Amino acid sequence: MSFKFEELKVWQRALDFSVKIHELTLYFPKDELYVLTSQIKRAADSIVLNIAEGSTGQTNPEFNKFLSYALRSGIEVVACLHIAKKRNLIADANFTVLYSELEIIIKMIQALRKTINS
Repeated sequence: MSFKFEELKVWQRALDFSVKIHELTLYFPKDELYVLTSQIKRAADSIVLNIAEGSTGQTNPEFNKFLSYALRSGIEVVACLHIAKKRNLIADANFTVLYSELEIIIKMIQALRKTINS
């Protein structure tokens, strides 16, 4: 048995991205554990979770609301990546890769929102 969200490319990509964020935070210093580490992991996971929660057994307007939450979480991750970069916790090259991946995910969420709203 599979759930509707498991078939969504945006959910699959967001899930892979959340793993990349988890792996990134393994190298953050301990003093960031309850600050930036927690925040960026929760925001990345929230993208995945909101896509899943909104997709199953919901109306299109309800799904759109959850996609909006996922989109906002994505923007939160962008801000966290900038903070990590400013604090020298992430190399420029790694920042660029993660930022680019997140841009794609955000565009996919926006496209899905357009599709269900039309």
